[in-house]
Amino acid sequence: MVFARSERRLPTAIKILVAGGFGAGKTTMVGAVSETRPLRTEEVLTDRSVGIDDLSDVTQKKTTTVAMDFGRITLGSDYVLYLFGTPGQERFWFVWDELAEGSLGAVILADTRRLADCFPSVDYFERRGTPFVVAVNCFEGSPSFELAEVRLALQLNPSIPIIMCDARKRDSSREVLVTLVEHSMKLRAQPVS
Repeated sequence: MVFARSERRLPTAIKILVAGGFGAGKTTMVGAVSETRPLRTEEVLTDRSVGIDDLSDVTQKKTTTVAMDFGRITLGSDYVLYLFGTPGQERFWFVWDELAEGSLGAVILADTRRLADCFPSVDYFERRGTPFVVAVNCFEGSPSFELAEVRLALQLNPSIPIIMCDARKRDSSREVLVTLVEHSMKLRAQPVS
């Protein structure tokens, strides 16, 4: 008697980075959207970071990511998104190259209280040629700007999507990820010149 094997395909894995400045909401976004309990490498901020970490406008922040955050989203039986949140402080940026390897693209979370903190992320992904979107995280009490103003301040190419989000909310975070995947697929479909 011969038993037929099931023709079950493994889902396609898609790697996405969530980047941005210190305190922009990367850990929060990964946690809000992950279907599993996210892996976090958070450490308590101590007096040893005084003079190293800029806590202005994020005075309530008590922990920081020192390696990465990791979460997962299954999309039907065809795709699994693996989310990697990058550390925000410069002293941990050496991790980014390893995390970025093989990624479909990146979400750059922007905090309007500290918009200049986005520049290193924008520069990094532009240099690598990695598709990215900018998601303006709407913090309570933060300055409110039109998306066109944020685009101008960050000197973003008009082709780069920029959207508002609330990283604490699953639906809002999912919308950001959908925007990134669509943007990346559109770029990949364009003929190479």
